[in-house]
Amino acid sequence: MEYPKPVLGFAAFSGTGKTTLLKQLIPMLAERGVHVSVIKHAHHNFDIDKPGKDSYELRKAGARQMLVASGRRWALMTETRDDGDPRLETLINRLDPDGIDLVLVEGFKHVPFPRIELHRPSLGYALLHPEDSNIIAVATDAPLETAGLPTLDLNDVAVVADFILAWLEEQKENTDRQ
Repeated sequence: MEYPKPVLGFAAFSGTGKTTLLKQLIPMLAERGVHVSVIKHAHHNFDIDKPGKDSYELRKAGARQMLVASGRRWALMTETRDDGDPRLETLINRLDPDGIDLVLVEGFKHVPFPRIELHRPSLGYALLHPEDSNIIAVATDAPLETAGLPTLDLNDVAVVADFILAWLEEQKENTDRQ
């Protein structure tokens, strides 16, 4: 997957706390000077617009794309022809790389790119990393064997942020060498 900024994902089964972690992690990274974009996969039909709003009514009238803009933000809603999942590469290339340092991705665990696995043994799910070579660390709330991968405390957001900052620095060094 080609993109001019580093891309790091978070993979876990539903209910593990991906969004909760990201809500805490993003402001911590911002405080440390890292500007982040996020792509989140949804497993269901969703709508961010509200019935009765002009943008909703125009989209429902048949507009394939509806861009709503104000002085503070803009949003582009696009109706797709597919019922299947979107391709991460297509979505990521819609992001503007100017002004960001990192793209965080929640979900898309079947796409090959670096990611941190979140694992809570109490939920009873198997680890993803033995089968997924793209996992670079496991954030967990209990001791477990991770076959040599770094293990992070899922309940200590600063530890996860430190790991990401070190990973970002490594990505920058690799890019500078090329």
